[in-house]
Amino acid sequence: MTTLSRRTTLGLIASSLAAPALAQADYPTRPVTVIVPQAAGGANDIIGRLVSEKLSEVMGQRFVVENRAGAGGNLGSQAAARSTPDGYTLLVTISASQAINPALYARTGFDPVKDFAPISLLGTVPNVLVVHPAFEAKSVADLIRLAKDKPGFYQYASAGNGTLNHLVGEMLKSRAGIDLKHIPYRGIAPALSDVIAGHVPISFANLPAAISQIQAGTVRALGVSTLRRNSFVPDVPTIAETVPGFDAELWIALYAIAGTPQPVVDRLVAATHRALQAPDIKAKFAQQGAEVVTSTPAELAAKLDADLKVWAEIVKASGARIE
Repeated sequence: MTTLSRRTTLGLIASSLAAPALAQADYPTRPVTVIVPQAAGGANDIIGRLVSEKLSEVMGQRFVVENRAGAGGNLGSQAAARSTPDGYTLLVTISASQAINPALYARTGFDPVKDFAPISLLGTVPNVLVVHPAFEAKSVADLIRLAKDKPGFYQYASAGNGTLNHLVGEMLKSRAGIDLKHIPYRGIAPALSDVIAGHVPISFANLPAAISQIQAGTVRALGVSTLRRNSFVPDVPTIAETVPGFDAELWIALYAIAGTPQPVVDRLVAATHRALQAPDIKAKFAQQGAEVVTSTPAELAAKLDADLKVWAEIVKASGARIE
């Protein structure tokens, strides 16, 4: 009787230990929540929904986007960080929230490295340096020359203090050794409107926001902020062609919560890469001005680590701070 009891007990223990492993192998067995820490309708939200739809097809379970906007992405990222690390809550976020906010905000409510398990990059969106059509600079080199001749004279418009296009401008000032006067607006639309009207000569905007104006000729593009030219505007040079090493792309990435079992992380990595190979994904990303990019978790972790250092320096130099 004693032997039987011991065998039964050992069997129960073995079964209880095996249960989590079996659950992980079967993951996902119920719908997965994908938190997007920005409002519906933006590039990150649209890309998050596209990827979630494909993950639903690949993994045979619903991936449901939940928008948790506020505080520049901090509220949604904080909510994700506090979730159970079981693979049933994921985060699709942008570099502005993950790599810039820790330096920009006094308190974010999350740690971008310790609180999340990287899955993969999803895509990149360039910023573009645009000017009024009548502005005398015809290239990035021209703009740098003009700015050096008249330090602090030329103004550039952004979507607001601490936004990515503000800090891209600060990066150009730092890397090119020039002084431009920053004019913050409440959003990129009014900023571009004032450039079109000729009130401010220069702006940095994400490509999706500026592409229609570039195509219409109401603004003129001098350079894109990525290391490679963008297929949407292939004739527009990169800023890096004039300022070597200049790289200020907006990236979008998928994260699980720190502590998520490795088998679940591995399944998500494989499924995400497969989802991004779907024939229609590249075209749908392009409609948002984005390019499909994948990575290993280690590559995404390294990119975040590098960007945290870069943007911390730029934020410090700009004096931008949000309490």
